[in-house]
Amino acid sequence: MSLALLFSPQGSQGVGMGRSLAEHSAAARSIFDRADSALGWSVSGLCWDGPPERLNDTRQTQASLLTTSVAAMEALREALAARGTALRPLRVAGHSVGEYAALVAAGVLAFEDALRLVARRGELMAAAAVDGGMSAVIGLERMAIASAISAVDGVVIANDNAPGQVVISGTREGLARAGAALEGAGARRLIPLNVSGPFHSPLMADVGRELASAFAGVGWRDAEPPVVSNVTAAPVTAADEIRDLLARQVSSPVEWVRSVRVMAADGVRTFVECGPGAALSGMVRRILPDATTFSLAEAEQVERAAGALVGAGAVAEASV
Repeated sequence: MSLALLFSPQGSQGVGMGRSLAEHSAAARSIFDRADSALGWSVSGLCWDGPPERLNDTRQTQASLLTTSVAAMEALREALAARGTALRPLRVAGHSVGEYAALVAAGVLAFEDALRLVARRGELMAAAAVDGGMSAVIGLERMAIASAISAVDGVVIANDNAPGQVVISGTREGLARAGAALEGAGARRLIPLNVSGPFHSPLMADVGRELASAFAGVGWRDAEPPVVSNVTAAPVTAADEIRDLLARQVSSPVEWVRSVRVMAADGVRTFVECGPGAALSGMVRRILPDATTFSLAEAEQVERAAGALVGAGAVAEASV
């Protein structure tokens, strides 16, 4: 039974995240220690003790999420090693900023390099001088939403998260016009998201160009296993292609529904979410009701998942 590792998006964060992982796993604790050293401020302290307003500041959120997500993965590796098995996923994928953690899992980026890049990404996104935002559309499918907003300038579909769970992004004026159009098309509700800009829209193209410049300063390796790209929903292994797609990611839609379906078509039956919360696990179950999912936000969840994965034969051969 093949598995995929998934990595949590922004919005999953909460004060206390990762604390139990670090308390029960030396491997997870090491990730937090490395993050504190790499960035020169206490990522661990912010994750575990807050304050929430700072943890929710994009400039700190993204590095904190990456750290917690990689710590969860390393805690699972440690728990499986104690059972004499190794973690060898068929695919890895992350939602938005979670894609950087997926690149660490696939060996594309060193953890410290990924950490510095997401810190820069958070700075750029927070500083983007674009008056816009994002809203979740409840009760309409993607095609109906696309049709309703087709005549509205400056608004696009940003995240296709699950059936009936789509996010739009754009200028404030455009979102107001889109809201009226979507209500007329039958949307039950529009929920403004607490974000600082119109992420995953063409309005963020300048941020993508700045990120591409930052990418040139770190080492990139081919992926093993393949990373499923947010932009194309296709598995990618070549480092150059991954880097180009990642620069486009911040101004392109997150194709999560297609990504999950592609992974399932490639043989994935079990999805393990590494990071705080369980947002991606819920999305997967809406996309693939028969899929097996695990969330690794807490130490006991790691132990439970490790035992279940070994019992189900969902991890690869014994480690040597």
